[in-house]
Amino acid sequence: MLTWTLRYTHWLHTQWPAGTVEPLPQVDDEGRTSVPRLIIAGDLRGIPLLKFAANSGTQAIETLHIDPQFQRLRQKAADPAITDVAIIGAGVAGTAAALAARQAGLSFVVIEAVAPFATVADFPKGKPIYTYPTALKVAGELKITAAIKEELLTQLQAQTSALGIQPLIASVDHIKKQGELFAVIIPAREPLRARGVVVAIGRSGNYRRLGVAGEDLDKVYYRLHDPGDFVGKDVLVVGGGDSAAETALALAQAGSRVTLAYRGQELARPKPENTAQLHQAADTPTASGGSLTLMLGSEVTRIDAAQVRLKNTKGEEHRLPNDAVLAMIGREAPLGFLRRSGVKIRGEWSWKRRVSLGLILLAALFIYHWKTDAGIPIKHWFQQAGLFPFNLARPADPASLWDTLVISMGQPGFYYSLAYCACVAFFGYRRCRRRPTPYIKAQTLTLVLIQCLPLFLLPYLLLPWAGYQGCFAEGRALNPLADALFPESPWAEHGREYWRSLGLILAWPLFFWNVFTAQPLGSWLLISLIQTFVIIPLIVYRWGKGAYCGWICSCGALAETLADAHRQQMPHGPGWNRLNMVGQVVLALAFLLLALRLVGWLLPADHWVTTLYMGLLMGRKADWTALGFPFTFLNYVWLVDLFLAGVLGVGLYWHFSGRTWCRFACPLAALMHIYARFSRFRILADKKKCISCNVCTSVCHQGIDVMAFANKGRPMADPQCVRCSACVAACPTGVLQFGQVDPRTGAPIQVDPLIASPVQLREKS
Repeated sequence: MLTWTLRYTHWLHTQWPAGTVEPLPQVDDEGRTSVPRLIIAGDLRGIPLLKFAANSGTQAIETLHIDPQFQRLRQKAADPAITDVAIIGAGVAGTAAALAARQAGLSFVVIEAVAPFATVADFPKGKPIYTYPTALKVAGELKITAAIKEELLTQLQAQTSALGIQPLIASVDHIKKQGELFAVIIPAREPLRARGVVVAIGRSGNYRRLGVAGEDLDKVYYRLHDPGDFVGKDVLVVGGGDSAAETALALAQAGSRVTLAYRGQELARPKPENTAQLHQAADTPTASGGSLTLMLGSEVTRIDAAQVRLKNTKGEEHRLPNDAVLAMIGREAPLGFLRRSGVKIRGEWSWKRRVSLGLILLAALFIYHWKTDAGIPIKHWFQQAGLFPFNLARPADPASLWDTLVISMGQPGFYYSLAYCACVAFFGYRRCRRRPTPYIKAQTLTLVLIQCLPLFLLPYLLLPWAGYQGCFAEGRALNPLADALFPESPWAEHGREYWRSLGLILAWPLFFWNVFTAQPLGSWLLISLIQTFVIIPLIVYRWGKGAYCGWICSCGALAETLADAHRQQMPHGPGWNRLNMVGQVVLALAFLLLALRLVGWLLPADHWVTTLYMGLLMGRKADWTALGFPFTFLNYVWLVDLFLAGVLGVGLYWHFSGRTWCRFACPLAALMHIYARFSRFRILADKKKCISCNVCTSVCHQGIDVMAFANKGRPMADPQCVRCSACVAACPTGVLQFGQVDPRTGAPIQVDPLIASPVQLREKS
């Protein structure tokens, strides 16, 4: 049994990549941090391209310049000791920010720890410069056109010299707020006071270490200055990115005997031209006598004075003669500096964040128990005390639309649904303003219309009003349909159970009340079976699970609008991927209840099967007592429908993204995961454009490692995808787009006509 469970888990979820997200400062699309008027520019925003660094530096000044508080501070009495903008870092982003500040008429000071353009100067000799996207025109005065390191450095230095940008050479310890101003703390100097700060220091933190014995030997390096220093030597290069690839190629061409070791089985991260050159050069002597050997699927275990030891995936050890090791595995972000400056780091938890999570969950716990009779009897207490909304006067003889509205206003669910619609509409508008692509506009408008019309106005206003007008009265044409779908009930606010119309949109087992009810309702059972086992499989086959989750479902509507700005907070990694199986457990429970319900219809009302069903569904004390068990909260209504879908599903929006319920526990999503394994839908990737920046993965609020597919040029097949388009829209180079593949061959057969990528939209316009 365990073996089959593990196989099923692997088939459904754990076979897919599960990369993690690097901790970086928490910023919005303009680089704003948790500290007002402290803007991040350049590589620290997660996009390692020079053109984007220059653009972000210019954008940082524009963002700061229009800030109302910044403008107010500038209008105060001038103080020559206070500068408008302190720019930390004199690289591409910092210099672009300085030029933009000067053009905007702002006073500024540029502070650099080493030397201007130190990162570019540290590039290996003769390194080619990746200038993609070629069509992107850099905003501001800084121009980047050179294709080789030395030419680029000369070009940048000439521009800054001609334009008079002279940085202050000093190391900044941290940035401190002093009232409304900033104090840039520089050891052994007076603090520099500024009205705003732009941090453009790139990944200037510590080099990532291998974590093996011998790493501290003098022959271990973390960057390459001149390949000529290693001519005729045995060199091990460690890493699987562009830096490692370019370093290995440069050393081999200079005359070194190079081994490139990478723990992955294939080189997916480097640009296609670098990968092609590596494979072409592998085991082929160069004109200078150098050579290049690839050792994929291997890791360094020890570094000795004259050799290195590596272990492959089979556990076999290899010992290689060695004169030098170059660990080209990147740098860590300068998190210590950012923390000391009060900047929030993506994914980190502070005591304030923990307290806010607790308060939000308590508020959600109250709201959902005030709305629903389950678990804690808050709704019952309000009813007994005659508190709002149960104290509203009910019209004696309702007839008008206003009377219908007043009666609906006596239900807590009315206010919850009204607030739900308002959030979807308001935050949907903000989402469209943030990313105004055709796909986002069409998707958001669809979600708003479905939420406001069939999921709110229809059950709370239109159907009840039609009933008061006699449209469903006995003898009228619509009476049989109303009896079949909205039966009369003494407990229904409007005399009929119009709330069941939600089942026209929300399919079983997401909305289960139309099937799990006290009496047989064959019409709803038939509708639910057709929805769940015919219509949804067909749309998932063609457009993926997201055709329902991202375009129709009310849970998705709130997740894609209210939670749009929090999607980067979804946790990633193998452990979280295994937790996706919780939804399969909830789905199994839903099927068990359905089976008990169907059997119960054929048995007497007092049969133990019906008693068990009601105990599992509602957790009623009488039912559990009759079966010999105490009263329990462990029932479907409270545990799944109220606690998981409601309290946690909404309460975790601001701390774990808006798709916590959808990803981990929704039974309908769990069923669609199975359907999606046979779907034609994929996210297609153009590997030539991928820079392995990991932005696509970081914004996925389903926890999908999108980059693991994109940098290999493979269609993304993880069934978790909800077609939100965040990865497509956030990709800085326009790598991704929605499409379909032939399920047999995996070859792309169609591209989605609705453009979701701003980059592709600009390229086509």
